[in-house]
Amino acid sequence: MINFVKKDMVDWTLHIESNPDKLFGKPVITKTRIPVDLILEKLAAGDTTSDLLNAYPNLKEEDIIACLLFAADSVKNELILSNAS
Repeated sequence: MINFVKKDMVDWTLHIESNPDKLFGKPVITKTRIPVDLILEKLAAGDTTSDLLNAYPNLKEEDIIACLLFAADSVKNELILSNAS
């Protein structure tokens, strides 16, 4: 679990970049080639913050929180149409 950094202390725009010359413009952790979707998938699969920090030595806890905040902001204003009644 993420314990040490409060989400309101992280500005995801300082941790995530998208550059057409890097991974076809996919959002990545700044100054790395680690894609945001990889971090999100690993968290969803049950990896812990410690697992990720050990697997990716250039990654910081703030980067992981930034990925979660980026995902939240990305879907916050999406309109999802459902066929459910």
